[in-house]
Amino acid sequence: MIEIYNRYNLPNETTPQETIKHLEKQKKTPFVYGRGKRKTQLQRDYETLIEMLTRQGKYNETFRGRNSFSKTDPDATFMRMKDDHMRNAQLKPGYNLQLAVEGEYIVGLDVSSERSDQLTLIPLIERMEQQLENRYEDVTLDAGYESEENYTFFEKREQTCYIKPQNYERSKTRKFKNNMSLRENMLYDTKKDEYTCQNGMKMKAIHTGKRQSKSGFESEITYYECENCKGCPHKKNCTRAKGNRKMQLSKEFLRQRKESLDKITSQKGILLRMNRAIQAEGAFGVIKQDYGFKQFLLRGNKKVRTELFILALGYNINKLHNKIQANRTGRQLFEKMST
Repeated sequence: MIEIYNRYNLPNETTPQETIKHLEKQKKTPFVYGRGKRKTQLQRDYETLIEMLTRQGKYNETFRGRNSFSKTDPDATFMRMKDDHMRNAQLKPGYNLQLAVEGEYIVGLDVSSERSDQLTLIPLIERMEQQLENRYEDVTLDAGYESEENYTFFEKREQTCYIKPQNYERSKTRKFKNNMSLRENMLYDTKKDEYTCQNGMKMKAIHTGKRQSKSGFESEITYYECENCKGCPHKKNCTRAKGNRKMQLSKEFLRQRKESLDKITSQKGILLRMNRAIQAEGAFGVIKQDYGFKQFLLRGNKKVRTELFILALGYNINKLHNKIQANRTGRQLFEKMST
């Protein structure tokens, strides 16, 4: 591209489309094709740009907002798989599988090319409701699904969700509680909307803005800045910024996270989270370990979803047989054992 720009004295900021229009204006004789025809430099440059735009459009259609895809299976995305027996985590083409479990049965499934679980939740819930024509009152999820978008999704539907905050396990450690540079350990004045750091300085709100997620969801972000970090003895452990420390957060997300924390720590929340660990994680464990299903045999989103559906159907039949043999039909939850 740079050679073409230099050849026609075009600035580097020129887009390929603008360059093509410029070459069309420079065209004085018809382009030639076929054996024995000598193409001019202008025609070769023109065809190079057309080929580049065609290839770019093809890749944009295949990527669909992703950062990578597999040439042998364009629907698959390169993901960092879990460590093998040699503790080698490798990037391999794969799919993000979602299983919804109720009463130990798989009641919903989805196959996604998204690497993050956050963006797979809403499509799974909507697909389940279309097929089941029913809406569950309570939905229990792991920390990987926590986001303001997912919290808001359930609030608008007046549906109770039990999502474990991503910092839940870490917040119980002594290291977390003693780290005074964390926002959670700072004093907050609700009236003045400011935080007080361990050095007694105020972190005041300076402005607000909008932030858009990959899915297009907008959240309101508040930006804070410390009034003076110069000479602070704790600055080395507090921030890497050369000037004053800055912080940004969503107040709506913090409110939703606090409410979710209260729900998951209630008696009902503890019971539901325990059953999620047993039933949802157990379904993956049975399929991968007991059934020995470690990779898909087919390629393409549609074929992979069909393969997973057949696998889930077999799992449910096997589960029904086991529950009949153990006389456990009709039970939805495992009761918490008293200690």
